[in-house]
This record gives sequence, C-alpha cells and structure tokens, in this order.
Amino acid sequence: MASNHQTINSAEDPFDSLLHLETQFYTEGYNQGAADGVLAGRTEGRQLGLEKGYQKFLEAGRLYGRALIWANRLPNRSSPPPSKSSPASSEPVVPTETETGKKDLPPLPKNPRLEKHITTLYALVETESLSMENTDEAVNDFDDRIKRGQGKAKIIERMVGEKASGGEEAGTASKGVTI
Repeated sequence: MASNHQTINSAEDPFDSLLHLETQFYTEGYNQGAADGVLAGRTEGRQLGLEKGYQKFLEAGRLYGRALIWANRLPNRSSPPPSKSSPASSEPVVPTETETGKKDLPPLPKNPRLEKHITTLYALVETESLSMENTDEAVNDFDDRIKRGQGKAKIIERMVGEKASGGEEAGTASKGVTI
C-alpha cells in the first residue's frame, strides 16, 4: 500500500499549482513593477533634467545680460548717440514719445579693476563658449563657470553700489537650488 501512495505523490498533483500561486504572483508583480519603474524613472529623469537645465541657463542668461549692461556702461566703451538729423537738414528734430521717455543708465566710474571684473564675468558666461554637451566634465565646467560668474557679479555689484535685483536674492538661489 505504501508503494501505491508514492505513485500518487510522484504523479502531477492537481493542487501543486495552487501551492506555488504566491510565488507566481510575487514574480509577476516584481517583473511588472521593475518594467514600470524603468519607464517612470526615464520620464521623471527627463523632467528633472529639463527643469535643472532651465534653471541653470536662466541664471547664465541673467548673468550674461548684467555683464552686457555693465560693459556698455563703462566710460571708455560708451559712445555718443548718433545724430538724428542730417547735416543738410535745417529742420529741428522732434523726438517721438518713446525717445522722450528713454532714460540712459549713468556711466560707471573709471576703474581698471572694475573693467577687469566685468570682462572676466562676460568671458565666464558668454553663450558661445558655454558647452552644451551632456557629459560629466562639461556639466561640471558649466557649473563652475556659473559659480565663478556669480562671485564676479557680487564683486561688481559691491564696487558699483548696486543691489542684486531679481536673481540671487529673489530668484533661484533663495529657493534652495544649487547650481
């Protein structure tokens, strides 16, 4: 009789698949979760990359704009505005509404150190020389140049007597974003 009992166990048991049901569901759930995680990770990674890239280039653009304005305010770089009237014309030139509301920024004091800082800031944040590659070395170089540019901007602000407007105090740095 014992041999008859062994033949039943050795044959395929109809309830054997039910005993391994937990393992089967665990394996299916793990595989499905891993596939969903890969897809979600790529999507979230792309969104995060776009957000961080936007913040970094916004800061670079802000510094570039300030460098251009400061460079144009240097005393040796400013030129007198071109004459609106031709020498042959004897009629007085009537300024338009936009020209009357126009206000020029005052020139910066003549200071060789200030000129050097402005030139360095411009060189650091110049868009032509900033690398757009997505390699570790290029990203670290970009971040380093922006950090150094922020430092130069602070030095220039102090030398000219300006306060940071809209950037570091009210912008990305105050929100805890590190570049």
